[in-house]
Amino acid sequence: MQKLNEEVGRLLAPLVDLNPAEVISLLEVPPESAYGDLAFPCFALAKTRKKAPPLIAQELSDQLAGKKGQFWEKASPRGPYLNFHIAPQAYGQEVLSQIWSRGSEYGHSNLGNGGNVPIDYSSPNIAKPFGVGHIRSTVIGHSLYLIYKALGYNSIGINHLGDWGTQFGKLIVAFKRWGVEDELKADPVDYLYRLYVQFHQRADDDPSLEDEARAWFLKLEEGDAEAVSYWNRFRQLSLDNYALIYNLLGIEFEHFHGESHYNTMLDEVIALVQDKGIAKESEGALMIDLEPYGLPPVMLRKKDGATLYITRDIAAAIYRKKTFNFARSIYVVGAEQILHFQQLFKVLELLGFEWAADCVHVPFGLIRFKEGRMSTRAGKIILLDEVLQRSIEMAREIIEEKNPDLEDKENAAKAVGLGAVRFGDLSNDRIKNIEFDWEKVLDFSGETAAYIQYAHARICSILRKGDSQYETWNDSAASQLVEEEEQTLIKTLAMLPDKIIASAESYRPSILARYLVDVAREFNRFYHNCPVLSSEGELKHGRLLLIGATRQVISNGLALLGIVAPDEM
Repeated sequence: MQKLNEEVGRLLAPLVDLNPAEVISLLEVPPESAYGDLAFPCFALAKTRKKAPPLIAQELSDQLAGKKGQFWEKASPRGPYLNFHIAPQAYGQEVLSQIWSRGSEYGHSNLGNGGNVPIDYSSPNIAKPFGVGHIRSTVIGHSLYLIYKALGYNSIGINHLGDWGTQFGKLIVAFKRWGVEDELKADPVDYLYRLYVQFHQRADDDPSLEDEARAWFLKLEEGDAEAVSYWNRFRQLSLDNYALIYNLLGIEFEHFHGESHYNTMLDEVIALVQDKGIAKESEGALMIDLEPYGLPPVMLRKKDGATLYITRDIAAAIYRKKTFNFARSIYVVGAEQILHFQQLFKVLELLGFEWAADCVHVPFGLIRFKEGRMSTRAGKIILLDEVLQRSIEMAREIIEEKNPDLEDKENAAKAVGLGAVRFGDLSNDRIKNIEFDWEKVLDFSGETAAYIQYAHARICSILRKGDSQYETWNDSAASQLVEEEEQTLIKTLAMLPDKIIASAESYRPSILARYLVDVAREFNRFYHNCPVLSSEGELKHGRLLLIGATRQVISNGLALLGIVAPDEM
């Protein structure tokens, strides 16, 4: 609706003593389509004009009486709003023309002007299985990566691996005591995970194991050759395993910078904090008092000299600014870490870094299970790979039943199965908790990825039968679309650019996901009421152009969610 917004902005600017950009920023979409297609709220004018907003709306309407624009045909007041109604033929032609000309770039923009946006997401813990609990950070972060890239930013994917800490001392102890080389080679991460669980089970009866683990981690910190060798091996075996998951999901990272990456920067961070005078010693530990800012104090260094997670995060933030000079830096990390990031950003601010305001934490809720929260210590974990493979298998069974003659069932099953898991997460508001339920995750009916994908596949089937007419643009054919279902679908397609921007600004891919459900729903309503292939002449051509544009919007939108839009299924 950008062209309509721009026209209304230019029209109203001299009438309301605002510039066009200010007018555009105030425009809203009415809650009911019967009210109009675009609304200008008059509240902001009440103070200067010393009049009630409804009266101002009436006066503006009187000034525009009898006038029409290129993309609007009527302006009418409703309470404190001045509502504009689109000129259906001209507007429909403009929207379809934009989609047609821009193709896979429709909805994209250069809003970011090439600014760097590092996005910290996924971040599994080394030597632990890739559990389904990591799906949220992984798919939310990847979708934001794609969305920001579509808006002209230079997205930089960073996998901040959990590859440092006392757990590596525990793994070394466990492997040296109970490890079997052949089992490690057969299934590395699963075996390391079982050793980790076994360590905690044994440590409950033998607390000395914890002391032994701390001693081995100290050796690792001091660069002991044997300890470093174990650590490197466990890390690489884990990365090789995680690569299988990322490849399946179609995810690539620019950087695998784990906690260990910042080891050499910690002394500099401590020195900086001390130089700025914001830290003080407390019982041998180095602390920053954040209570004046309504936050608990932060410990940067224990009395034994060990640094903490937040010390590494400070180092990481400084490193990312120096390396990428980011426009904004995004952390897609669970809501349990809200306090941690409040403390981190406040410390960066106290250090004098103005760019701390450009650091954003994107929290999300937990995945919960009927038996309680997932715990790697207790050994209760649902593996993400199992979820993905099971989803693909169930999709394969459904496709076999519904379309047994489909040539490429495997790729279709993969697209639908992986899409179901991704969309099952992304269609929910990220801040809400999700209860993991096989039936819900693998439900292929209703408001799911499969519903949207099927609309895309159905359109592709129609277009293949359309005598190639949709391949030729025709202004006159595009202007034939005046039925209510056609106009509603066109208006819905026009929303994609705004939905992409809204998803980025709110860090909520769910906005885009829910929008695509609306697109598929409006297409189905149109398809059931407006014949396409049985129409004739320019009307048939126009409807082929319309469904071709719908296919493009669905394809573009799903791509930004990391979901494949199959041509057949």
